[in-house]
Order: sequence, then C-alpha cells, then structure tokens
Amino acid sequence: MSDALFRSCADVLSICQASKDDLEALLDPDDGFAPRLRRLCRDQLEEYEESEADEVGGEEIELLRLEENTWGLLQAVMPARKTEIPVKKTPRDLLAENPYTPTATLAQALMDSSPLFAELVVVREWLQDTAPLPPPPEANTGYWKFTKHSVMQSLRTGNNRDGLVREMDPDAVNREEGKILASDDASYDRSLVQALYGYIRAGQLEEAVELCRKAYQPWRAASIRGSLLFTWRALSTKPRDEEIEEEVEEDSPTWQGNRNRKLWKASCTRAALNPSLSENERILYAALSPSPQTSTVLKSACRTWEDHLWAQISIMCEEKETMELTKLGGSFWEGSVEAVEKGVKEMSAADEEREEEEWIKEVTETLESLKGVVVAEGPPADHAFHFSQLYIILNRTSQLLEAFARGLSDGSYGRDTTEYAPMCRFFAHLCLYLQMIDVIVPPIATQIILESYLQVLEDAGQRDLIAMYASALGDNAVERYAMFLVSLALSADVSERRLALTRAKDHGLDMERVAITTAERTIEKAFEVLPALKGPLPSLIALPPAETEGELFLLRSIEWTTFLDSTYDTALEQVNLTPRIITASGRIQLAQRLLEMAPPDLASISEPEDRATEYLHYRQFFLIWETLEKVVVCQSAHVPGLTKDENATWLAEYGELIDQAHDQITKLLTSEWLVTDEQSGSERRRRELVRIRQIYIPELIIRLHSLLVSSRNFIPENLKRAFELVNVVADSRYRIYEDFINEGGRKMSDYLGAVRQAALAGLEGGGSDPFRVLSM
Repeated sequence: MSDALFRSCADVLSICQASKDDLEALLDPDDGFAPRLRRLCRDQLEEYEESEADEVGGEEIELLRLEENTWGLLQAVMPARKTEIPVKKTPRDLLAENPYTPTATLAQALMDSSPLFAELVVVREWLQDTAPLPPPPEANTGYWKFTKHSVMQSLRTGNNRDGLVREMDPDAVNREEGKILASDDASYDRSLVQALYGYIRAGQLEEAVELCRKAYQPWRAASIRGSLLFTWRALSTKPRDEEIEEEVEEDSPTWQGNRNRKLWKASCTRAALNPSLSENERILYAALSPSPQTSTVLKSACRTWEDHLWAQISIMCEEKETMELTKLGGSFWEGSVEAVEKGVKEMSAADEEREEEEWIKEVTETLESLKGVVVAEGPPADHAFHFSQLYIILNRTSQLLEAFARGLSDGSYGRDTTEYAPMCRFFAHLCLYLQMIDVIVPPIATQIILESYLQVLEDAGQRDLIAMYASALGDNAVERYAMFLVSLALSADVSERRLALTRAKDHGLDMERVAITTAERTIEKAFEVLPALKGPLPSLIALPPAETEGELFLLRSIEWTTFLDSTYDTALEQVNLTPRIITASGRIQLAQRLLEMAPPDLASISEPEDRATEYLHYRQFFLIWETLEKVVVCQSAHVPGLTKDENATWLAEYGELIDQAHDQITKLLTSEWLVTDEQSGSERRRRELVRIRQIYIPELIIRLHSLLVSSRNFIPENLKRAFELVNVVADSRYRIYEDFINEGGRKMSDYLGAVRQAALAGLEGGGSDPFRVLSM
C-alpha cells in the first residue's frame, strides 16, 4: 500500500473531524467524507495506471477499485438516511387531484413515499455509474451495406443462391427462415447490440441512442427511448424553476417519454422471451424491461457480482413501479379513459403499511440471496468489499463491523495477506465516518478494528499518525496510545519520544495520563523479561554483564514522566521503583545513570514523606559510591617519584576524600537508611529494600574499613577510626549486624576477619596490646 495514501486518508479525517458537528458538510456530495476518500482511491488508481509499476499487483488495484466504489455507495445512500425528508403528496393524492398526472411525476411521488424504493433507485444509479463503458463498435458507413450489395446483385441477376435475406427491413432475418445477413453485417450487428447492452447497463441511454443513429438503425434508438417515463411539464405539479425554464429551448417538445410505456414493456418482454431472436438481442430487451419474466434472460448476461446486483435491483424497481401504478388505477396514461372513469382505488392505511412491510421483507430476502451467487468474472460474492456493499445496502452497518471484527479476532484475515492493510484502513475510516454522522457503531468491534489499523500504521512506519486514530478509541485511547509509545522505547531517540507524546495533546488526549500510563506499561514490559529478585545476593566484584533489554526499558520508563512538570509526582514514585529494582540486582553503574536522568526538582518534593525519603536515600547512597570511586582514583595517583610538594598535595586530597567517605558512610549507617515499616508500602517493596541493605551495608562497611586500614601508613589515626567503626556495627540501636546474614553477600565473618587483620596491624609499632591504637 502506498505510504502517501495513509497520510492522505489521515488528512481527510483531520479536515472532516473539524466539521464533525456539521452534518451537511460531512454528507456534502463533493467535499464530504465519503467523496473525499473516493477521490483518494481514484487518484491512487490513476497514479498506478500512469506509472505502470510492476510492483503493484492486480489484486491491490482491484481492492482500490472496490474501495472507491464502496465509498461511492456510502455517499449515495447515507445522506437520505440521515436527512429528514419533507412530507410530499403520494401518488394516490396526485391522481385524485389529476388523473392525467404524467407517469414520471407519479414515479417520483412513489419514491418520495417509499424510502426503500428511493434507496434502491439510488443504488441502481450507483451500480450504473461504476459500470465500465463498453468499447464502441467500429464506424459504419451504411445500413447492412454488404447485405444490401448482395440483395441488389440478386435482383439484377435473378439469382439468390448465397442464402442471404432478400429484403432489408429489420425483421427480415426472423421472418425469412434460414436466411441470414452477410457475415460482416452480422458481426457488426452482434457487436452493436453488445455495446448497446453495455450502455444500458451503465445507465447511458442517450449514448446508446446516439450509437444507434450512427449505425443507421434509428428504430433501435426508438426502442431504447421507449423506456423513458412520460413527462409533461404543463401537467406536472412540480414547481418550476425560473432559471431552468429560461434554459429550455423554444422548440423543445412540450412532453417527453413514452405515453404508451405499458404496451412498450409488453413488447420488450415478448421479444426477450422470443427464442427465434439472437441471444444478444433478447438480453438487450430484457435489460430494457427487467421483470421476473425476463430475469433468466437478463441474468444470463451477468458476469460480475455487480452485474447480478444491478439486474436484481432493476427487476425489483421496475416491478415495484408497475405494481404500484396498477394497484392505484385512475391513471389515464396507464389505463386510458376507462381507468379515469373507474377512479383511484381506495386502500386503508393499515393495508398499505402491511403491503409495504411484505415488500421490504421480499427485497431483503432477495438481496440476501446474492451472498452466494456464482460469478464468472471478478471478485466472488463473499469478497469482503462485496459483503460490505451488500450490508450497507441492507442498512446493517453494525453487523458488518462486528463480522469484520470477528474475522480479525479469529485470524480469518491474515496479516500477511495483500488485502489485510487495505481492509483495515477502509473499516477503520468507516467506523469513524459512521461515528461522525451519528450512526451507532458497536463499541467492541470498533475498538478491535481501530486497534488493527493502528498496528497497520505501526508496521508501515506511520508513527506520526498513531495519535490521531488512537484518540478515536474513547476510553481506551490513552491506553492504546501509551502502548504505541512503549513500542518506541528502544527504537526512537529522546526527541522523537517527546514529539510523539506531544502529538497526544494535538489530538485531544490527556498528555499527563498518556505519560503516566506509558511509564507504567514500560515498567510492566520490563518486569516480563527481568529475572525475579531472589536467591543469592549478586557479587559487586565481578565485571557487570551488558545491559539487558529489560533494564533498558526500566531506564526509559523514567523519561515519560519527566517530560512534563505536572507528572513529577508520579516520576518520583517511578524513580524510586526503578533504582530499587536495578540496585537490588547489583547493577550500580546502571542505577547511577538512571538517577542522573531524573530532574533535580524531584529532590524538592516532600510529599508523600516515605517516597521523598526513599529518593533522598538513593541519592545519598550514590553520592557515597561516587566518593569511594574518587578515593580509588586518588590512591592510584600516588606513584614513586613525586616531589615533596606534590606528595603533600596528594596526601591532603587523599585524607580529605577518606574523611568525606567516613562521614558519609557513618551518617548512612546511623540514619535508618532504606528502613521501612512493615505496614508502609507493599510487601514486595519491603523485601527489595531489605535486599538492598543486605547487599550494600556490609559492602560499605568493609570498604570503609579497608580504606581506613590501608591508609594508616599515611594517616595513622585512621586505624583508630577503623576500630571505632566496629562499635557502630555492633550498636543495637542501628541493628546493622542483621544485614550480614543473606546467602551470597558479605558475611559477618568477612568483616571480623578484616577487623582481626586491623588488630594485627596495630601491633606493627611494637607491644602486645592490640587495643593500644585506641588510646593513641
């Protein structure tokens, strides 16, 4: 499918949504929603034809043609369904006033009084407009000129051995048994009649009449014009339009159409049923006078599903018109003076209503029978677009949407098929169109269809269109657009993600809700792939593995709630959750990166207190970790060969960093860092915080102890501070010793072993008292 078509459809939707409260604009025959989309399909078809691109398959072109026709059908039937028709006089009223009312006026009144009949006529006109025009026969220079030459030759010689007709009237072939036309004339007549049927099928009567005249067969033109209903402006009750009246030529006839149409129709029917006529001739007369009697002949010419639909609707329209005019009586043009004298037949309103209901039922059953009709050419009757057109005609749009949604849900429409994307596009816009013109649509089916089209847009890379269509999901709009934003997490940079979030506001979505929901769904997706926090504690000594997809998702989840100041409260909660998970996994560097992504303003949020405190505790911890890394760097900077001044500078910096690390760690150990009440928060959060303490409290203690002991040669009093740290660890007020008990982490025996080594180091200056360093 062309990428330009996605955007063009979205542009039409945007324009029409701006006029969604203007029903007249939405149903406008030129600039309404359906005509605009029909033009898009037509333009795309023309582009394909001009480019002659090999990559465009015939199936894709056929789908576009069917979609174009379906939008044309919607424009044909929807305005009448959504517009209140003013009450007009019925055919009975007109005949009661004037028995000489022309049949054309009566037929119009019949359409005004029967919405279904009027709609069938509109559908028939749509089928005619969408029918392909036939190729005209080759130019002709005379009437049966080859046969005429043979006849003249026979008259001169008195010899007629070629088997050709001896006379030139149109009935000669049927009248003279065994006689035929010259082969060239017979071939021309056959192509002429086929072309005339094609013009009638396309509703082009005047073109058919003109073709007959060019073929020097005016009698055929008269036969075709006999299908026109009789009209006489002088007898019409229709108000005259002054502008139209001015355009009427002075020498134009005062009446038009067939005054004896009833007789003409009987003649056509007889001709259509006459087996002595050629098949093409019989089909032509059956098309001119469709009826149940001629239906078999007419349907024999039907090749496509549209042909069958046209034939069936033509028969129903013609029969309804004939039946109503016969039932009424009282018309001079249908029954002469005798009918006028008898007058209009009376019928109660109840009987009329009952007959109308029976006819509606009959029409419905007849149309439903077309679901299984066998076609010789084109898409079958059960093709999705043919099914759609039939249900639109039957005014069953809700059932249509539900049927398509079921097909999407049960996999009947495979995503790898050519028709999947075009059908999703059509049905998505059909849902939105019906919603705009206040036609009730099934909510669940609409959601399934729009969801499928959103997936089509995502697959096609049309990311900037997602928000527009997601906004149509109503209560599910935020959730669906959030899921789209989640899919961008690892494939789009921060500017693209920010722009995608901004588009939510452009299409009426709540940006704050979208941002929060996106962050939540991102975290959920990360949890689906992250391993559970259980088992032995991770090692902080081993080289950390590469970042996993789940960890990266956790990092990205923070961004969604930090784009807007109004979502900082939620961001604080998620900034706590995400470092908690990553830190509990032993991923210090990743957790540091994550906290650096958080806006500094989060530190100023004080409510709720437990959330604000937890965030500050993480910042406190990573500040300590950063200080410890600085100490290591500073230690490595002490190399042999330093001058006295350089050594003094280094020693001052080294001592300052160790003092800073000592103060920061001691403060953390004595401040109930990440300690939470059992009643505060979830059990999962409490377990995660306990796990973090069990990983990092022993690690910080042992690292600080190691720094103090290893620096004793430069700063002797640090050995004393190492022993003072033991008192902090052993103090029951802080219960730090409880954090040395988890499997896989630092054990109390590790720390006690380090203290023992420190005690031995205290004996390096001489003497046997290991506690001598405490009094120095």
